[in-house]
Amino acid sequence: MLSVGRLFERLKDALQLEPIGEATGLDRPVTSPEVSSPGLVLAGYVERFVPDRCQVLGETEISYLASLPAARRREVLRLFFALPLPCCFITKALEPSPDLLELAAQASMPLFRSPLKTNEFYQRIKPAMEDEFAPRTTLHGSLADVYGVGLLLQGQSGIGKSECVLDLVERGHRFVADDVVIAMRRGSDVLIGKSHELQRHYMEIRGVGLVDIQALFGVRAVRQQKRIEVVVELELWRGDAHVDRTGLDLEHTEILGVQVPRIRVPLVPGKNITVILEVVAMNHLLRYSGVNAAEAFNERLKQHMRARDGSARPRAEVQRYLQEDDE
Repeated sequence: MLSVGRLFERLKDALQLEPIGEATGLDRPVTSPEVSSPGLVLAGYVERFVPDRCQVLGETEISYLASLPAARRREVLRLFFALPLPCCFITKALEPSPDLLELAAQASMPLFRSPLKTNEFYQRIKPAMEDEFAPRTTLHGSLADVYGVGLLLQGQSGIGKSECVLDLVERGHRFVADDVVIAMRRGSDVLIGKSHELQRHYMEIRGVGLVDIQALFGVRAVRQQKRIEVVVELELWRGDAHVDRTGLDLEHTEILGVQVPRIRVPLVPGKNITVILEVVAMNHLLRYSGVNAAEAFNERLKQHMRARDGSARPRAEVQRYLQEDDE
């Protein structure tokens, strides 16, 4: 359960937060990623108010409270702070009134202040809150950015996932995570993968040990996170295994409720896996742009079969060119 105190520690730098008043109520739970302003609650209307959201008091709210008579302001604030709110943020470094601080302390309501303008405050806090509450899971594999496509390499331990990513980095691609990939869902269909903070930029190579990719290859060779777009399953070659030869039947795997394309790559001695991974990434970009090589070939084959059946004969000059061309 995320508490107000933990939320403050995670967001204080990005939002330039400082606690004001008495530091109480930091153990209050934060159960919603939504952030809003109190609105009509300050006018006394609480029927449609959602109390589990963090509240933002901007210049409009502070000015409105300052315009009220002292008795009415205390009544409104007492009603507001009696609601089960997680915490309140005051923007633009505004100075709260003494009775606001007093009543917040009585209700053990955490108050934080930011110098950011209200609009900028919302722009920063909303994606941060979405990240905090995003569904997430831990995956075993290695993640790389290949031509802008996030490839998640999976397979049994010791099969060579890290070595493949290392070769990709050597060829100019970017390393994201090794061994442990933290995947979180944004929205309904976007998966973001990143490494654990403690092992960021580090990779384990069997027989060599831990290596720092950023120190070896420079900052261009790493990135903090990347969308997971294709899962590549590395498998040892078995003669009786079924391997897709055309790409017409594209497999998918489900991660956090999101369907992700999965490519199975059998490993045999001498196979250049790095080039294959580059082709997987480029082929994904082509599919994304509407070009499907497997379907185009399949359609060409159907046309040829129809022509052989006499339903559509190729032009004579084309046949002659193909037969007589000596180059």
